[in-house]
Amino acid sequence: HFLQLEQIGGQLSASLLHSHDTETRATMTMALAHDDIIAAGQDASCHILRFSLQAPEAKSSSGGQNGSGEKGARKRKGPSPVGQGDTQSQTSEVTVESLHSVQTDFSPDALQKAVRFNADCSLLVTGGADGFLRLWEFPSMKKTLEFKAHDGEIEDIALGPDNKVVTAGRDFQCCVWQQDQLVTGLHWNENLPGIPDKAYRYQACRFGTVEDNAGLLRLYTVQVPHKRERRPPPCYLTKWDGKSFLPLLTRPCGSEVISCLSISDSGTFLGLGTVTGSVAIHIAFSLQRLYYVKEAHGIVVTDVAFVPESQRGRELLAGNEAALLSVAVDSRCKLHLLPSRRSLPVWLLLLLCAGLIVATILLLQLAFPGFL
Repeated sequence: HFLQLEQIGGQLSASLLHSHDTETRATMTMALAHDDIIAAGQDASCHILRFSLQAPEAKSSSGGQNGSGEKGARKRKGPSPVGQGDTQSQTSEVTVESLHSVQTDFSPDALQKAVRFNADCSLLVTGGADGFLRLWEFPSMKKTLEFKAHDGEIEDIALGPDNKVVTAGRDFQCCVWQQDQLVTGLHWNENLPGIPDKAYRYQACRFGTVEDNAGLLRLYTVQVPHKRERRPPPCYLTKWDGKSFLPLLTRPCGSEVISCLSISDSGTFLGLGTVTGSVAIHIAFSLQRLYYVKEAHGIVVTDVAFVPESQRGRELLAGNEAALLSVAVDSRCKLHLLPSRRSLPVWLLLLLCAGLIVATILLLQLAFPGFL
């Protein structure tokens, strides 16, 4: 589904522009490049699609499907798929073109589980149920490298500086790779001796910039319990140095099992979704939770994404500090707004401190006439 977000009457509203039919293939993973390219993981394959937004044209009232078998733009009835605001009638049209399709997983129950572009979108990396990491030139989609990175499924991939690749697997490992050479393995619990190595596994990994210092990177990982227990233990967030890959901070993030992770463009916020449908926003610096909605969805949250912090994105935020979109198996997309935190300017704090000092001196003078 292609939806357009816009401010209408002071509320963020969504317009359903287009539904692209993927037939019997469920899209389980996606990555975006150049603002018009989608790499969609569908079953054991990665499909490269290009979409474009066109001005509306006069259409007959009969509707239906176009010659390619795709459903055309239509007006959605009923409740909005976004949690706040109503769905409006569409104003533009989306066309979708299929560019490539390559098989990216070869296990018996083949499934592509992760896909990422590098910073300049010259490289695409995929990982799946067979534990192999595969690197593809983009846009030619020529495979340049493949190797077994994990014994079992690859849960997530993050691309860092110098084309280093971080992979999180179900084999309790989180690894940093340079091409097919292992740079280092991560050990989030090395300073937490009370937690056994195989009590937790890595669920997600993401690189994020450091606020006010775009030259630095941090890696964030999510650790979830390997086994479910009657009294579930907490999940953990860990922040790592983006160059040395040493752990900087680890904090618990609740007992609901985390299913997905996202980082805001500025690196200020982390977005989390859980298998029980809850959504949370944490501040990246301290890993403390700022926002939480219990069971915002009725079932597993499959992905979360922050509204981009571009000029257009800031217009949509309308004074809010961040906006997070969540999608889940309940076929709903919901919006989560983080209101701006009130803060006093430095000059006002200094003025208040000076006023308190003067008031204290005057009170002492009144109480003890010979004080000064």
